[in-house]
Amino acid sequence: MTDIDDFLQNTPEPDKSALLNLRKQILALVPDAVECISYAVPCFKVDGKGVAGFAPYKKHLSYFPFSGQTLKKLREFDSFSQTQGALHFSANQPLSNDQVRLLIDTRLSEIAEGYGRKK
Repeated sequence: MTDIDDFLQNTPEPDKSALLNLRKQILALVPDAVECISYAVPCFKVDGKGVAGFAPYKKHLSYFPFSGQTLKKLREFDSFSQTQGALHFSANQPLSNDQVRLLIDTRLSEIAEGYGRKK
């Protein structure tokens, strides 16, 4: 069992299945990502940088791009409830493969461009 499995162990359905599916989507896009817990949520890191994460909450599920800039760049998610660092969705309306790909590709581009690198 991994840290993420432990994290999700007591998550009720259908949220648990939605997050397990999101985990599969993320790993399909970044198969070499290291799974861990970061900032108290499941995180997927590439080259030591967080590229995706998620967590269940009482009234929604959240996707975390681990960047305060990612969601600002993506008008495709304007109709979603969100904060600066989290995109909210539900088990009944999970993120599509294309949406997850866009989020991860945007975050990987930020990392490649040096976003967040101390000067």
